[in-house]
Amino acid sequence: MSIETDKNATYTEPGVAGVVSDWAADKQAFDMPWGKLMMWIFLLSDTFIFSVFLTSYMTVRISATDAWPNASEVFALEIAGVHLPLLLIAIMTFILITSSGTMAMAVNCAYRGDKKKAVTFIVLTALFGASFVGMQAFEWTKLITEEGIRPWGNPLGAAQFGSSFFMITGFHGLHVTGGVIYLLWVARRVSTGYYDGKGLEIVEIAGLYWHFVDLVWVFIFAFFYLW
Repeated sequence: MSIETDKNATYTEPGVAGVVSDWAADKQAFDMPWGKLMMWIFLLSDTFIFSVFLTSYMTVRISATDAWPNASEVFALEIAGVHLPLLLIAIMTFILITSSGTMAMAVNCAYRGDKKKAVTFIVLTALFGASFVGMQAFEWTKLITEEGIRPWGNPLGAAQFGSSFFMITGFHGLHVTGGVIYLLWVARRVSTGYYDGKGLEIVEIAGLYWHFVDLVWVFIFAFFYLW
């Protein structure tokens, strides 16, 4: 009996010979593009890093002997004499959640073949990300200049607060900044037709990264600002 060589055909040879022919035919268990697989592996490694950071933060906070600063006070804004706790953080969170929606719409448009709308939503997502980074820079400036918080000290309570906050939010901010650059690069290549003959899976791959960044912020928001 002949051995099938078609990658999508099932082998007909029984026994060990059939197993050998099946492996030799380079069978594919899942239709996973190489780029998407590599992105998932990268995100998995990043998940480990953020998990270690947040676990370390919980350990430091629980074991701190000095009082931990009250997030509602530290991250509050004074506007026209009105004390507004966590207003800036709420806006930042809303922006990132909204950017996940625009990124999902970009992926949908890309798979429907509407490049113009896909590029529009990708650029809009990047603008949301840039706004988030700008607000984070404002937040850091306020904490450093007005509150006197440093990575090595904190006049408002436990010294570990500054080091934990700047390390974790800074690392996340770098991810958002890199994501903005990545999205703009993808948008430019999609608009110029670079992927016309290759498919627009790159938009979904970029979307995986962006959704991951948004998801990590949800945990940071809960751990730093709500706890």
